[in-house]
Amino acid sequence: MIKRFILFLLIFSLLIPASSAFAQTATPPSGPVYIIQPGDSLSSIASRFGVILADLMAANNITDANSISAGSQLLIPGLQGITGILTTQVTGYGDTLISLSRSNQIDINFLRKLNHITSPSEIYAGTSLVLPKKENFTPFTSHIVLSKGESLLEAAVSANSDPWAVSQANGLSGTWAGTPGDVLYNPSGSVVDAGPSGLPSAFGKVTVKPLPMLQGGTSEIIIHTQPGVTLGGTLVDKPLHFFKMDNGDYAALEGIHAMLEPGAYPLSLQATLPDGTTQSFEQMIIIQSGNYPRSVMLEVDPETIDPAVTGPEDKQVATITTPATPAKLWQGMFSLPVDPAFCQKAGFGERRAFNGSDYVYFHAGLDFGVCSPLHPFDIYAAADGVVVFTGTLVVRGNATIIDHGWGIYTGYWHQKQIEVNVGDHVKAGQLIGQIGDTGRVTGPHLHFEVWVNGVQVNPTGPTGWLKNTYP
Repeated sequence: MIKRFILFLLIFSLLIPASSAFAQTATPPSGPVYIIQPGDSLSSIASRFGVILADLMAANNITDANSISAGSQLLIPGLQGITGILTTQVTGYGDTLISLSRSNQIDINFLRKLNHITSPSEIYAGTSLVLPKKENFTPFTSHIVLSKGESLLEAAVSANSDPWAVSQANGLSGTWAGTPGDVLYNPSGSVVDAGPSGLPSAFGKVTVKPLPMLQGGTSEIIIHTQPGVTLGGTLVDKPLHFFKMDNGDYAALEGIHAMLEPGAYPLSLQATLPDGTTQSFEQMIIIQSGNYPRSVMLEVDPETIDPAVTGPEDKQVATITTPATPAKLWQGMFSLPVDPAFCQKAGFGERRAFNGSDYVYFHAGLDFGVCSPLHPFDIYAAADGVVVFTGTLVVRGNATIIDHGWGIYTGYWHQKQIEVNVGDHVKAGQLIGQIGDTGRVTGPHLHFEVWVNGVQVNPTGPTGWLKNTYP
């Protein structure tokens, strides 16, 4: 009988599931949840939030750092006092810490803590800023700028808004606390008169594309402003030239040099108002690497890499491609300068070395080769313009340069034969020459360049003129 009782207890104990020691002692991790964005990596997320990669993986039970996918949720450990869903927003030109706080209705100290910001000057255009995701909330975009001698009450009434609501939305101590030039967001504004930014009043709306900017890319700055305002500015160290568009806005196009070291560089804007007063704004812009590869070592005629030869020739071409003529001659996207059945021999931006040198050179255009003996040798104008140079150069061989207006030029090097003359007005697709092997070459091809405000840029790629319409 005792043996049967013991056997019953043994069987009963086996049927009862054992309690997990982990479940009894472990505390579920807590903290904010980040929505993984396209292009994110686990290491970049860890760096963004200032957490250790191993801790991030452990908090999310991740064993393979390459297994994450965009749209998934990721628990961020170690952020004390921060909860909820987090997302990212690319900082626009003109965004400041206080404007982001006001437009998104987020406490400025919370923004500092969440993004590890120690100084307001760290808000660079093109960086990704972490923001809490707020349900059923649209950031304020309509703003009020207090003029000299104008009260918040007067400005709010002019904008058909409630001064007390404006004061509260912008964290002011009262309607008397606004100061001249301060950018205040209007919670009842229905018209988007500016993006979420802290720009002065002369810059009603500023669009900067792309953000971040790219080595070898074309940058576009478009400004909506009041009548009678004169605009200027600089990007990195190049002066900007603004031209009026058909819709009344002003556009400046600028090239980013392919060898410029990635980092933060200044974009400054200046405006002179009709009464002679001036306003200005400057912010650092992020410029990213173009990830251009190295090409094989090339052997060429030593004369074609002699600084005594290349220096004067480069200066001559730079002088020709520097003026920004006011007439915009091109329309729409640029077209291929060769027949569609082309062979591309080399891409833009490749780092190059000649005759055993270091990789201190770069390929400033696209090389279109000859596919077969039956392949056409014809060269065509990429867009409407005026021929401003034809001639023979040591490095570039038989060359043609076309001015398309607004500081935009195209160059066609190494031609066998030139079919146009200086002063000719050409149309997109018009025959202008024949592919050849003159100048510094290793075989017959057309070297095609696009210049934007004195800088060679990538004709293709994300910002290429053969893929995009400017402005």
